[in-house]
Amino acid sequence: MPRFYIPPARWNAGSLLLDADESHHATGVLRLKTGDRVTVFNGEGEQAAAEIAGGGKRALELRPLEITASPKPSCRITLGQAVPKGKTMDLIVQKATELGASAVVPLLTERTVVQCDARETEKKREKWQTVAVEACKQCGQNWLPAVAAPQSLGELLASAADFDLLLIASLQPDARHPKAVLAEARSEKGGSPQNVLVLVGPEGDFTDAEIALAKARGCRPVTLGPIILRAETAALYCLSVLSYELLGESR
Repeated sequence: MPRFYIPPARWNAGSLLLDADESHHATGVLRLKTGDRVTVFNGEGEQAAAEIAGGGKRALELRPLEITASPKPSCRITLGQAVPKGKTMDLIVQKATELGASAVVPLLTERTVVQCDARETEKKREKWQTVAVEACKQCGQNWLPAVAAPQSLGELLASAADFDLLLIASLQPDARHPKAVLAEARSEKGGSPQNVLVLVGPEGDFTDAEIALAKARGCRPVTLGPIILRAETAALYCLSVLSYELLGESR
C-alpha cells in the first residue's frame, strides 16, 4: 500500500490532507483515485490507514480508517557524521533512518572536503531531510529522524550535556570495542543510556585536535576493528551496533 508523509503540524486525525507534492505523486505518478486505500504517517510515531475521499493534484483529501501508534524508540541515537564527498551523505541519511537513528548532524570538520555557506547549509539540510522522509516511506519507519544543518564539531559538542553517552569512532590506540564501552556505561548508570551521540569522522579521520576536543567533552573512543573503513561503512557499523544493543526493546 502506498505510503505518504503528513507533517505533525498538519496532522488531523479527523481529516487528513496531502500537500501539493504528495498529492501530485499520488494522482499523477501512482494514478490513485477516489476510494483507493493508502497509508500516511506523521513522523512522530502515528500511522493511519486511509481512503482517498477527493481533491486533486494540489490537495488530496483522505478519510482516516484506522490510526495506530508505533512505540517510541527506547533510546535516542544521534549520528554526528562528517560530510563526505559526492552523494554519499544521501546514503548515510537513508540508512541511518532505516537503522532507527533519531537525528543526524552533518559535520564540517577540518578534513571535510565539502564546505558551504549559510545559504547552502540550509539547502543541504532540506535535501537530506527529504531523503529521510523518502526512506521512512520505503521502510515503514514511523519515527522521522531530524536532520540538522551542517555545523562544526565544536558547535555540536556545545550540547554535550544533552547526551548521557557520547562515543567517537577512532583509530587511536586507546579506542575500545563498543560492546565494552556500552557495558561500562550501563554499569555506571544502572541501566541502558537513553540519549546517545556517536561521532564518525571524514576519510582520514578526525584531527588530533578534534579528537582531543571530543574527549574533553566526554566522548569515549570506540574501535571499529582493525580494518580502516570508509566513512559510510563506519556510520552503518556504529548505527547497527547501537540499534542492536539499544533499540531492540522498542521493536
